This record gives sequence, structure tokens and C-alpha cells, in this order.
Amino acid sequence: MTGDEPMTAAQRSYLDTLAREAGEELPADLSKAEASKHIDRLQQRSNRVGGDGDTSAGS
Repeated sequence: MTGDEPMTAAQRSYLDTLAREAGEELPADLSKAEASKHIDRLQQRSNRVGGDGDTSAGS
């Protein structure tokens, strides 16, 4: 695997959700590796790690 393949449908769907929540717009033609980096970054921003939605301190 080179990381140059297009992102998967699951990555696309999850990224769309994270980006929308973060108020960001991401390109539709990301590679798997690029998508993974954006997902990691956006998860850290939104505290969405592990699916535990209630652990954030509220804003």
C-alpha cells in the first residue's frame, strides 16, 4: 500500500461529518493517507476519539 489510493467511502463519510462540525471544507480527491491525517487532526479538535461524545467540557 502506497497511501496514494483514493480515500475509502467510509473515510469520506466520516471526514465530511468531522469537517462540517469543524466548519471546514476539504477537497474531495484526498488520498487514503491524506484523509487519515485530516481525520486524526479533526478528531483531536472535536474530542471525538473513541466515540465518547459526552467527555468534552462544553463550549
